[in-house]
Amino acid sequence: MDARCCYRDDHWHMTGMGRTREPNMVDRDRLLRTFTDFVRIDSPSGEEGAMADVLSARLTALGFTVARDAYGNVIATEPGDSPLLLSAHMDTVEPGRGVRPLIDGDIIHTDGSTILGGDCKAGLAVIIEALESLQQDGASRRPVEIALTREEEVGLVGARNLDFGMLRAREAIVFDGEGSVSRVTTGSPTYLSFDLEITGRAAHAGAEPEKGISAIQIAAEMIVQMRLGRLDENTTFNVGIIEGGSVRNAVPEHARLKGETRSHSPEALERVRAYLLNIVQDTRNRWTEARIDCDIHEEFTGYRLNETAGILARVTQTLSTLGMTPELALSGGGTDGNVFQTRGIESAVVGAAMHDAHTVRESVRITELEQGARFCRALLEV
Repeated sequence: MDARCCYRDDHWHMTGMGRTREPNMVDRDRLLRTFTDFVRIDSPSGEEGAMADVLSARLTALGFTVARDAYGNVIATEPGDSPLLLSAHMDTVEPGRGVRPLIDGDIIHTDGSTILGGDCKAGLAVIIEALESLQQDGASRRPVEIALTREEEVGLVGARNLDFGMLRAREAIVFDGEGSVSRVTTGSPTYLSFDLEITGRAAHAGAEPEKGISAIQIAAEMIVQMRLGRLDENTTFNVGIIEGGSVRNAVPEHARLKGETRSHSPEALERVRAYLLNIVQDTRNRWTEARIDCDIHEEFTGYRLNETAGILARVTQTLSTLGMTPELALSGGGTDGNVFQTRGIESAVVGAAMHDAHTVRESVRITELEQGARFCRALLEV
């Protein structure tokens, strides 16, 4: 076959003896290298320094002014009006050290001894590839700001401590969702955590149990009164941790319950809060010699995007232009987008090609990774 006649394979073609890349496309091989390089860098929550160094160098090479705020979040800026904020987080959950990515056809996974780290290094790789491909083609694009956060996995801590004074953007895309980039989060619930500390009275369990007040028994009676799981289509309630006692042969003096409730409905959430406090007070009334402390804290605030205007409309239009069908859905979880929303930055969370996140079965689909980079590029390109 005459090499000059060429053959085409997706967006690559042969000319003479060289393999060239067509303009207006992302570089699949470079994207794959970037992602696999990223997941090999250990960055469990609180230990993101090495990852931040690599990302800072890549963004500096792209012409951004790169800095870290007082909390260690990486922030990249450039001149220009109405910038779009791109965001993903740098940390991963455990077991996430010594990750060795394996490629099996279209799937990237591990040997099952660690997570992969697609959450959220797939999002980081998508952002970097979109920007590098635009720079390589000399393509015009809208101004960009970038916020890459620490400690997202332990409660959106990096975003909570982000120096928003370093940013001007009023719209953001957060690459931190499951599955294809076409899966778009239109809203997130408000999340309340609760901690119940129960103090009874210790006693010898065999010699004089009558003198004791079992904190574990009190905790058990409270849980029996609680309705756990899905309360309605918008609301969930869960007790995730029970701790108590010290030794087998003592009436336990201390116990702790840790749980959560989430809802897309503020009214439903208030009803659940009142329901929990009623259980606490009822238990106090029955166990007057025990002490029950209840702490309820809002971990993040929910939001709902307008599906016909703003950032969500631009996202769906861009997806449609690329031939992808937008899949709009409410989320039951939270992301840095929740924090951005409360700071006046309208944020759409999109899929970042990851599947089974937070498990050793985690995987990333290469075709979806490429779709994410193509989407990010198309959203920026003028």
